[in-house]
Amino acid sequence: MKIPKNGQDKEQLFKAMEGFRADDADWRSGRTWGYVYNAGREAEEVAKQAYTMFLSENALDPTVYPSLLRFENEVVGMVKAHLEADEGVVGNFTSGGTESIMLAVKAARDSFRARRPEIKEPEMILPVTAHAAFQKAAHYLDVKPVLVPVSDQTFKADVGAMEQAITANTILLVGSAPSYAHGVVDPIEQLGQLALGHDLLLHVDACIGGFLLPYFRRLGAPVPDFDFRVPGVTSLSLDLHKYAYCAKGASLVLYRDRELRKHQVFSCARWTGYSVVNSTVQSSKSGGPMAAAWAVLNFIGDDGYLEHARGLYEATQKLVAGIDASEDLQMLGHPEMSLIAFASDTVNVFHVADEMAQRGWYVQPQLGFGGSKPNIHLSVAPSNVPWVEDLLADLAKSVAAAKQLPPSDLAATVAATFTNLDPAALTPEIFSQMLGMAGMTSVALPDRMADINEVLDALPAEVTETLLSTFINELFVPPKD
Repeated sequence: MKIPKNGQDKEQLFKAMEGFRADDADWRSGRTWGYVYNAGREAEEVAKQAYTMFLSENALDPTVYPSLLRFENEVVGMVKAHLEADEGVVGNFTSGGTESIMLAVKAARDSFRARRPEIKEPEMILPVTAHAAFQKAAHYLDVKPVLVPVSDQTFKADVGAMEQAITANTILLVGSAPSYAHGVVDPIEQLGQLALGHDLLLHVDACIGGFLLPYFRRLGAPVPDFDFRVPGVTSLSLDLHKYAYCAKGASLVLYRDRELRKHQVFSCARWTGYSVVNSTVQSSKSGGPMAAAWAVLNFIGDDGYLEHARGLYEATQKLVAGIDASEDLQMLGHPEMSLIAFASDTVNVFHVADEMAQRGWYVQPQLGFGGSKPNIHLSVAPSNVPWVEDLLADLAKSVAAAKQLPPSDLAATVAATFTNLDPAALTPEIFSQMLGMAGMTSVALPDRMADINEVLDALPAEVTETLLSTFINELFVPPKD
């Protein structure tokens, strides 16, 4: 595919682009329960106008664009006040939770390099519920991830298991507020004491909950302390493009003090160009996201956020009650925020997810791992709130329909054939064979995903990861013409 010889008409160009959306999730409809957090058209318009106002400004050098430095510092300041953090807490604006987490892991690694240089193979201890971004950070930064089990009842971090996993190489403990999969807050106060007792750093992943949980607390929810009020917490990540409803990508990484934050910063004067100093992973980056975040926080305001939180809190209670009332479904853990996971012992939840898709809903299937059964996840956003009763009604219909579907032996067959496969030996031929067994002739996804999810759930995690990497590698291929 080549760049067109002549420039295209603007109207035709945008018409074509609009057509590309035909198969995208309709996230404004309220029937998509994940990925997008939308506070309504007005907030969306404010975000887009502010974003485009500062789209071309480059946050590479804050001395060239002091407006962007002001946005960043004021956004951090507003969130600090929201969390009632001490004056010494500092932070930076990032592109998303993954970048925030990577920076926190880098700061921890480099902090220990400075004060404990004898540690050559640093380790961080992760409950199996910790976001995959920590394992991604470990992969990029050469820090060993040590996975430990969580309670099979509450799905919260097991502090005793984490303590047993501490070695002479441990530099960082991780807790979630809440964990994405089940919406539960880890025992951060106990983790803080553990970190202090072993002279370790403690990062709290509050990417999805850090902004909303204080509002739930104000509404009467029993939200435990999870932030810098807890002794031992040294860093925290918090996304603004989730429950602060800012444009993607907008996140913050916060530190208890500048001394730790300095290990996040990268500087380079050993080349022939301009001196480089970056507070985050990215160098050149649009000022649009931080301008949009500043605008949305000011536009919605504290009272507006509290009202959104009220709707989310009430909707979550209704969803939990509806799922608890089902003979076929069971909650996994007791959600402390607007994130829900439910499983079943009587029906295949992957078929239930397909049936929900047939009825116009997007719900997120999650594979089983670490004591958590295969389940369906819901992230409740303001656009979902009016649809709770309809969702529960169609969920009941979907469960009934899924129970009528014949069982498939595909997962067992594939697992028996490939369970002992060395991931390094996954050739294109074996990959094609597995696609064929799943009824796929190419990397295009089928209308129903239950069989695919069953296969992925049945295989060892390392084989599943290799399959997913191979699939994505095949998916991103430039068109030939």
